[in-house]
Amino acid sequence: MKIYRLHKKQNLPITVGQAWDFLSNPKNLKTITPDYMGFNILSGADRPMFPGQIIQYIVTPVMGIKTKWVTEITHVKDHSYFVDEQRFGPYALWHHKHFINDIENGIEMEDIIDYKIPFGLLGQMAHPILVKPKLEEIFNYRTKKLEELFGVYSKQ
Repeated sequence: MKIYRLHKKQNLPITVGQAWDFLSNPKNLKTITPDYMGFNILSGADRPMFPGQIIQYIVTPVMGIKTKWVTEITHVKDHSYFVDEQRFGPYALWHHKHFINDIENGIEMEDIIDYKIPFGLLGQMAHPILVKPKLEEIFNYRTKKLEELFGVYSKQ
């Protein structure tokens, strides 16, 4: 069983409060997701984030195939971090930690995603040519979008 990790950091010239208000609101995920992914929240984004919150989405990650994705917010430390875990969706495992750290002149946003591809050896073979590049593309888009929204100076 191969578990992969994607680790991204980005600095933004905003306060922890501004970062938290934006990043902890599930409705803003659509704003920082590429349009071609057809991201649409079905339910669960009608309240401020809390542990146990279930959020259901539809996404179109590859070849126009719509996929239902259900995540649970498992941990929340106000203005510091939150964790979402896939309960149903395209991955065999998805565990995404979001950290917001106060730094000089802004914040450092850190994402650590541990994930496993389904389909055993076939999934492992698809990872370097399909899955990893797609995740990099999505998070690169997110970086650029956050820079547009909040100002520029990033580190990946």
